[in-house]
Amino acid sequence: MSVNLRVAVVGSGPSGIFTAQLLGESDRVDAQVDVFDRLPVPYGLVRYGVAPDHPKIKSIVGAFAEVLADPRVRFFGNVTVGNDISLAELRNYYDVVVFASGASQDRRLGIPGEHLSGVSSATEFVAWYSGHPDAGVERFSISGHTAVVVGGGNVALDVARLLNRTPDELRRTDMPEHVIEAIASSGIRDVRVLARRGPVHAKFTNKELIELGSLTDCAIVVDPVDLELNAEDQEGAANPLVSRRMAILKEYADRGSRGGERTLRLEFNTRPTELQGDNGHVRSVRLARGQGDDISTTDVATQFVVRSIGYRGCELVGLPFDEHRGVIPHREGRVIVDEEHLAGTYVTGWIKRGPSGVIGTNRLDANETVTAIVEDALTLPHARSEKSGVDPLELLRAREVAVVDWNGWLSIDQAEVELGRDLERARVKIHDRSEMLNAAISR
Repeated sequence: MSVNLRVAVVGSGPSGIFTAQLLGESDRVDAQVDVFDRLPVPYGLVRYGVAPDHPKIKSIVGAFAEVLADPRVRFFGNVTVGNDISLAELRNYYDVVVFASGASQDRRLGIPGEHLSGVSSATEFVAWYSGHPDAGVERFSISGHTAVVVGGGNVALDVARLLNRTPDELRRTDMPEHVIEAIASSGIRDVRVLARRGPVHAKFTNKELIELGSLTDCAIVVDPVDLELNAEDQEGAANPLVSRRMAILKEYADRGSRGGERTLRLEFNTRPTELQGDNGHVRSVRLARGQGDDISTTDVATQFVVRSIGYRGCELVGLPFDEHRGVIPHREGRVIVDEEHLAGTYVTGWIKRGPSGVIGTNRLDANETVTAIVEDALTLPHARSEKSGVDPLELLRAREVAVVDWNGWLSIDQAEVELGRDLERARVKIHDRSEMLNAAISR
């Protein structure tokens, strides 16, 4: 016999949806799941973090839609937990509350000039070109010949690649039209990606690296000197994945600077030490290049700098927080306060483990958390108690919160398809939150 559970999942990205899916598949609990998101739309980083020119990865939304369309699941979009409804109110109504809120803060370089206009985080830039409603439509005005991207991971390569896509290539994606126009008219012809360590230690995947070669009219430039490895790095290069990466980089290095009017440079053992400005706007970046005692410095003119050096979670009111790691302390998904489980409260995804892994990693992570939920539901009296609080939907309506339910999202979805049809594109994202909400209630 299964145990009845009312469950709130805070966050509708991959980790939150996998949690709802796994609870629905369990034959040990009968779970009614409400999925909350502060955005009017679901899917989290699949919608707003996966590069727009990666449609195969985005195709997982079909499977996610089946989860959220299940009659045992309700979607509460445009609801901010901690503002529109409190954690205490959730815990009063639900047997279980699972936080799957991700890691939305960026890490900073900590160098002079980082405050200058024209300097931003990848978090902000990716949100803008992905049409995130919290990233203002006019947030970026890109100009200059050279853009500098600081970081050696997949997101850094995403940013560099999209800055080098042609307008025709960008219009094959769902990027907002004004974003495409801003990138196309920016004048940027040289993108420099700076990785502070050598290629053996790069964080990007070989797949991302190979994809750079598909850019139209863009030369991929790698300095052969960067591929000369010391004894320690040669040992690391014996790893098959690293060996393949080195072979790809050598192919790029052998091509030289030929191949297009645009240039994308991969620069290793290079880090910025200062951002220099004029009238409050960045005008150049001072670079330190080399290792050990063999360091040289140079200034590179630029009006656009994007730092992509990692993400961290945000503290949530009413929950413990590990400031050093940027995560909520837990034990197998159970939120821990003073070495004790905060009854009925769980965590999954990046806010649980930090910003690591791919989309599928979140399913494994959610499975651990759901296993803990089921174990507790079967053994702990408080997890099986009948809750008597007011249905959150009634509270939110009484507070005049513009809740977007699943049908509301389907209306937004259809409006984006129609917007794309008007522009002779497959789909175009609605960027402005108020336009999303109008689309949700107008059908």
